[in-house]
Amino acid sequence: MTNLAANLVRTARLSPDRPAVKLDEFVLTYADLYTAASAIACDLARRGVEAGDRVAVSLPNVPAFPVVFYGALLAGAVVVPMNPLLKRREVDYYLRDSAAMVVYHSTEGTEAVAVASDELGIDAIAVPVTGPDSPGSGTAEPVPRLEDDTAVILYTSGTTGRPKGAELTHRNLSSNAATTVETLLQTSAQDTVMGCLPLFHVFGLTCGLNASVLAGSCLTLMSRFDAAKALQVIKRDRVTVFEGVPTMYAAMLNCAEGAEADLSSLRTCISGGAPMPVEVLAEFEKRFGCEILEGYGLSETSPVACFNHPGQERRAGTIGVAIRGCEVRVVDEHGEDVAEGVPGEIAIRGENVMAGYWGRPGDTAAAIPDGWFRSGDIATKDADGYLTIVDRKKDIIIRGGYNVYPREVEEVLYEHPAVAEAAVVGVPHPELGEDVAAAVALKQDCVVSPEELRSFVKARLAAYKYPRTVWLLDSLPKGPTGKILRREVQSMAGADRPD
Repeated sequence: MTNLAANLVRTARLSPDRPAVKLDEFVLTYADLYTAASAIACDLARRGVEAGDRVAVSLPNVPAFPVVFYGALLAGAVVVPMNPLLKRREVDYYLRDSAAMVVYHSTEGTEAVAVASDELGIDAIAVPVTGPDSPGSGTAEPVPRLEDDTAVILYTSGTTGRPKGAELTHRNLSSNAATTVETLLQTSAQDTVMGCLPLFHVFGLTCGLNASVLAGSCLTLMSRFDAAKALQVIKRDRVTVFEGVPTMYAAMLNCAEGAEADLSSLRTCISGGAPMPVEVLAEFEKRFGCEILEGYGLSETSPVACFNHPGQERRAGTIGVAIRGCEVRVVDEHGEDVAEGVPGEIAIRGENVMAGYWGRPGDTAAAIPDGWFRSGDIATKDADGYLTIVDRKKDIIIRGGYNVYPREVEEVLYEHPAVAEAAVVGVPHPELGEDVAAAVALKQDCVVSPEELRSFVKARLAAYKYPRTVWLLDSLPKGPTGKILRREVQSMAGADRPD
């Protein structure tokens, strides 16, 4: 049996009284977590959920998330994590596309889930932040699953249309968690891991939650990242492993409390999700006396594919070398290896690569044309196998560690009756890495302000997606075929930037 939930069962039986999950003063031991997850599994069985059925989860970083996540896995279900900030139209798409039978959500701020689930006629179950009110006392054995059965569907890559669901198997996630524990973080039951990365995102899910459960570590959660609070939690809980995106490290450096913070408990820090500025890395290490190891991955690779491994040479500014069980090449448009130091697309093969995109065989074949997953990222590779990201082939905007897909934002802008043309691009931001900007051409004789357009999108998409900058043009720059030239649009960014 290869059900990912077997890791929880094993750890709960070996170390039942060890803290598994914390949220400030609230603590779930591994026995508590297993019992509460078993209650979810039993509830799903009563609702007719069977092995392979999809169960959506719309929860922030609270103890209820790991409870529901492992409960659904115990039941043999496929988990569909959703950002709780999604608006109704986004929730509706996720639920429809995955054909979810049930959606678990928070008892607060659930209007979008409630409306979408009601329209679809599926069960929407509210759970308190700490998990089920009556978790019961029994435990459930994991429903047997094959290693190539899908465990999680993570939605990603909407640059060429609507988001696609990456099918991550039990083997994908188990392997990546094991590699994280054994060779990357080298965590054990004595470690406390900072859980400020969103658990609905693959970075936090694998390297935070699944790796902690496998190692028997304690995951101390933050429902929403705040730099000052993060510094307090590290000191209070004696955090030994911090996992974050570059903007988190920059925020902790720049907050007033950073000057006096005690981070002496930290043993390992890792960064991913976006390139880490070398200046931020150097200053953080100098001030707090701990090493940051940078890695690289995608939702489609569970996520880790490359890493600056502990105990090996670390090269700042690189994403390290391929992890065990994974091969990484740099290829040209024909799939042939490029020469050392020459930019090419990162191609990945290994036990971490997804099974495919849910219900999209054509997209799967395009992404994995020859057994090697095409990442869409451009990099160079040196003689020792260290990779350096040069650019992104895809147009994804990474805003504070969150992926924003331009096509999705553009489609909303086009819904406005005054909009004739729209192009959404990423622009540099000193704290977030990138921010969202939009160039818009209006229909003849129409009048609308940039602020009105910002508000229009803000009302329809999650808060991190709407364009903070909107500038109006008579027409957008185009190539000979009429295609809008994003790079030229990007060069115009700066006009009408809000304060």
